[in-house]
Amino acid sequence: MLETLIITLTLTTFVITVVPILPSNHWLCRVWEFPRVQIAMIAICLLIASFYLTSSITQIVLVITNALTSLYQLFWILPYTRFYPIQVPKISTPNNTLPIKILTSNVLMPNHSAEKLIKLVSLHQPDVLVTLETDRWWQDALQPLHAAYPHRVNRPLDNLYGMHLYSKYALEDVEILDLIEDNIPSIHCYLLLNEKVKVKCHFLHPAPPSPTENTTSKPRDKELLLIAKKVADNSEPIIVTGDLNDVAWSPTTRSFRHISGLKDPRIGRGMFNTFHTGYPFMRWPLDHIFHSDHFELSTIQRMPSIDSDHFPLLTELIYVNTK
Repeated sequence: MLETLIITLTLTTFVITVVPILPSNHWLCRVWEFPRVQIAMIAICLLIASFYLTSSITQIVLVITNALTSLYQLFWILPYTRFYPIQVPKISTPNNTLPIKILTSNVLMPNHSAEKLIKLVSLHQPDVLVTLETDRWWQDALQPLHAAYPHRVNRPLDNLYGMHLYSKYALEDVEILDLIEDNIPSIHCYLLLNEKVKVKCHFLHPAPPSPTENTTSKPRDKELLLIAKKVADNSEPIIVTGDLNDVAWSPTTRSFRHISGLKDPRIGRGMFNTFHTGYPFMRWPLDHIFHSDHFELSTIQRMPSIDSDHFPLLTELIYVNTK
């Protein structure tokens, strides 16, 4: 009985490890890129259990299979652990620097706990607040923030893809674009830190591959790689942030980093899993921030729940003009 269970689970974890490698963008294949941590943990447990089997041939096959499965999954998630070198240094030159604190929050449109987000904003005083899944109700509910955030961009939608931007810094060349799909907007603008320094910002929320959204990952992947190519070899300060509906360790996000040349402050520090708030054992990093090497890191933190299915993500970057 135990041997049958181990064989069945080993075969299952092996199959869902191999499926994302297939040349398919269907959600049934790509969804298994998300739970790599969970698959790795299961494979390690199965590897240990395999040593207790009596059949030598079966034992050898199971040990090898589970070892390969766990090593392959760990290969992808290792950069988002403390066992990997930090990519973005902690701020080392505190003088003559410009801070920019960004709070990204997917609020979950049906959630109406706006007071919790307002309280969080009041406590941490971010320079920029990006809200995702915000409709007209949320736009009205967040009006108490207007005094502190005089520069705003509104795109309320009732399809789970509304987006709002609140900024203490002045904005320039603001564009709201449906890059790939209609009514799946993104915000693009310059953030004016002072009269000499402006940062090109891209705020994104592409649709995920899922049975209820897009059957393939093509629209999401296309949007991410479109932005990556747009910012590649650009010498100006750049920040890209939002709910990308992709995990940090996926091939698409890895390609985004490589093509764009942007850095990920989570590398070497942790996963900062922002989804799902309701399932502690099934969480992964869907909310991201990437930046050019004009910046060093002051802090990055996952914030407390605001009753959404996402935790907000707070990041403070320091402009140090390393280019």
